[in-house]
Amino acid sequence: MPAHHAKYRPSKPVQLSDRRWPDRIIEQAPRWASVDLRDGNQALRAPMTVAQKQQLWALLVDIGVKEIEVGFPSASQPDYDFVRWLIEERRIPEDVTIQVLVQARADLIERTFAALDGVHRAIVHVYNSTSPVQREWVFGADRAGVKAIAVQGAELVRDEAAKYPGTDWTFQYSPESFSQTEPDYAVEVCNAVLDVWRPTPDNPCILNLPATVESASPNVFADQVEWFCRHLERRESVCVSLHTHNDRGGAAAAAELGLLAGADRIEGTLLGNGERTGNCDLVTLAMNLYSQGVDPRLDLSDPDRIIATVEECTGIACHPRHPWIGELVYTAFSGSHQDAINKSLHHQRAEHNRELPWQVAYLPIDPQDLGRNYEAVIRVNSQSGKGGIAFVLERDYGLHLPRWAQVELAPIVQRVSEEQGGVIDSARIRELFDAQFIHDRAPARLGGYRLSRNGRDRIEATITGSAGEQRISGDGDGAIAAFADAWGRTFGQQVDVLDYREHAIGAGTDAEAAAYVQLKIDGEAVAGAAIDRDTISASLKAVISALNRAAVSAAKATRMPQVA
Repeated sequence: MPAHHAKYRPSKPVQLSDRRWPDRIIEQAPRWASVDLRDGNQALRAPMTVAQKQQLWALLVDIGVKEIEVGFPSASQPDYDFVRWLIEERRIPEDVTIQVLVQARADLIERTFAALDGVHRAIVHVYNSTSPVQREWVFGADRAGVKAIAVQGAELVRDEAAKYPGTDWTFQYSPESFSQTEPDYAVEVCNAVLDVWRPTPDNPCILNLPATVESASPNVFADQVEWFCRHLERRESVCVSLHTHNDRGGAAAAAELGLLAGADRIEGTLLGNGERTGNCDLVTLAMNLYSQGVDPRLDLSDPDRIIATVEECTGIACHPRHPWIGELVYTAFSGSHQDAINKSLHHQRAEHNRELPWQVAYLPIDPQDLGRNYEAVIRVNSQSGKGGIAFVLERDYGLHLPRWAQVELAPIVQRVSEEQGGVIDSARIRELFDAQFIHDRAPARLGGYRLSRNGRDRIEATITGSAGEQRISGDGDGAIAAFADAWGRTFGQQVDVLDYREHAIGAGTDAEAAAYVQLKIDGEAVAGAAIDRDTISASLKAVISALNRAAVSAAKATRMPQVA
């Protein structure tokens, strides 16, 4: 891009050498205030219909948002009508407070209060811009002139509220463009507003500090908030609220650091819709707190409903990598990631570890907390490895593959994935596993067996195939060793057992047994597997699978019984 960066000036740091926010931690959730229906709505190409507003309102109430900015009733007839619908149809729960926005103008303030007539409780949010560029280039006013606008707006709100004594009013003021306003002037203006409203600890007001345009890094915003809180008069009678924007991609981070700096309340939208790059995403920030062991006091357990509703009402799709709730955020394709997740989940699920804090590699929270299951955690494609393949086979089919089976199967799955492109599903992986390891019917097949134990195990078995039946017998420590001995005696083939694993698939009387064996046949390692209702049958069939594989691959049919 052209080298025009010199025309931009860096943000000015706040003189705060003894800042305290870096040493603090967040121990409780803030007051949440949704601005989806106002700030979010005004940022849409096609503003929401009344039906869409009603749908989004219902979602906000259901997930537990207690303060909801519902519109700008003095500036829009649809906003006015929506506020009246909420009041007249008694749609506002007792513990929910609606908020409306208004500029510091007498006629607009009067109409705003008319829209709120009959509401049991409401926040009236008045604002005016205070930054140098707004003062000098937009309003053509000096500091005193802009402060006078704020004071006049505060007086008008106070006086109009007195005409509606049946409502519990909360006043809110925003020095718009706070993040670009000189800190001392922002405090001066807000103190002047407080002198009008005269809040008390029992009847506080809200001072909302907007990063209307995010113009500095989150740490600078935190310094601004802390400086403001430390120099504000009547701090004990004020709820300090933040309204961050995402121009630099730091809206959630700025809000989180702002809480450390002393703020009490956060305004934002679900999934971050808003002007330009958007507002602070309430879901992201709430989940940030949740992941640190803080109760967010919002019910986010059904993210799919949140996504579907927001998409339908705003027309904006949720990115699959959206923090915490995107479709792919708990999905691992990388082989090393899959292996680490698989091992961590086994450890976390162990009986003696169930009460331990969550600590699973690459999964900062348990996906089940958000209504997601582990099926979406690992998906297999050409970038995946043995860990992901093992996870999928265990999850969907109850198969616990030994490492040596994983190592052998992984390149086969990878090759097929590369050939077909994209994700390979678990059914296809199971097909590839069966095709690779289960060969217990040809050229040789187990017809029957009898096992006896008298110090050592003795087996008598029948091998069937195209040449008919052949009886074999042998001894060993265990059924598999005895079978290998019988095979060697009959067919002259040296068979040694390198490793053997077995496990049940499922539980109860109908459970099947899976067996995996790795043999050394004439100096070559060969693996086989089998599944059967009978554990011994499964183990013997696994040995036969390995023997059949060896015979076919080496074309040594003459050393095998002529069976099929």
